[in-house]
Amino acid sequence: MLSKRIQALSPSMTIAISTLAAELRAEGKDVLGFSAGEPDFDTPQPIKEAAVDAIKRGFTKYTPVAGIPELLDAIAGKLKRDNGLEYQRNMILVSNGAKQSLFNLTQAIIDEEDEVIIPAPYWVTYPELVKYAGGKPVIIETDETNGFKITPEQLRAAITPQSKLLILTSPSNPTGAVYSREELEALAKVLEGTEILVASDEMYEKLVYDGTEFTATASISEDMYRRTVTINGLSKSVAMTGWRMGYLACPDTTLVKKMTSLQSQSTSNICSITQKAAIPALDGTVDDEIEQMRRAFEARAHEAVELFNAIDGLSVTRPQGAFYLFVNIKELGMDSMKFSEELLSRYGVAVVPGIGFGAEGYFRFSFATDIVTIREGVRRIEKFVSETR
Repeated sequence: MLSKRIQALSPSMTIAISTLAAELRAEGKDVLGFSAGEPDFDTPQPIKEAAVDAIKRGFTKYTPVAGIPELLDAIAGKLKRDNGLEYQRNMILVSNGAKQSLFNLTQAIIDEEDEVIIPAPYWVTYPELVKYAGGKPVIIETDETNGFKITPEQLRAAITPQSKLLILTSPSNPTGAVYSREELEALAKVLEGTEILVASDEMYEKLVYDGTEFTATASISEDMYRRTVTINGLSKSVAMTGWRMGYLACPDTTLVKKMTSLQSQSTSNICSITQKAAIPALDGTVDDEIEQMRRAFEARAHEAVELFNAIDGLSVTRPQGAFYLFVNIKELGMDSMKFSEELLSRYGVAVVPGIGFGAEGYFRFSFATDIVTIREGVRRIEKFVSETR
């Protein structure tokens, strides 16, 4: 009775691990969770006040599918102010998180046997969305030696006549890698003269560390602006995971219109209250709160990296952005799934196996939690590793 598409779809490994950890806690077990990509900070007060005001004013009806005009203007203003990019209202679509933005895009442009180039390690959802659309993920492997970033030579070698889309993530989930302007310019040169679109996932753009500068992919050149669909949202840097607000921006108004039609037949507009609340998250009102969170994440990253690199058998590269460590366990001779399962069952520590991100020999550790919990989690991991070796 089930379709071939749905049978081929794998559940999100990050959500599966987080769910299992929650179940163990409900059973009374002492579990520390480092699997979810969710800030431990509360949503900034001005955002909550905007939501309350919207409720009091009765802003509870259907809205335009793509988003209310004030929100579209706030997104356009943010893209102009932060990234130097010009977009009109009809070039923007607001969705239920960046995940739906990516779903809308892949469903709108991918046909059977179209190829989508995805650097690994990748966010677990990318290849699943491509396969669900009938496309073929083409994976480019990276590791610490190239900073977990693809090279122009790798990109050139991956391109075929069937190539339709390149998915870039900067800062990266799960590695924290950030592409510099020079690196993006080199990749852009490879794409010149092709019809390949770029999905640029920039969800973590506000969370960069140690002087790292974020560069929006669409800002590289006029050619990249025309071929790039910028994907972003408020879940991570503004601590609004549960509000479900993501968006995409693209100068191809025909493509945006088709994706809006798709959304109109699936979920329609996102929550009206969330739309009003999102405006102060985008217009600079809470920039100070965002910076406070960024600094806290940066301090946690520094200490967590030192703690992990002091453990025999483990190593980790300091992330340039996001709030994850991608920890190397290759010296242990244990696959990442077994490592993660035994760590959770024996020591109550939830991490995500690297195989879920297309990179065996690693696990992802989220430092989006308080430093005391991080220290205790690493202490348990050290004990587990010492007994394993």
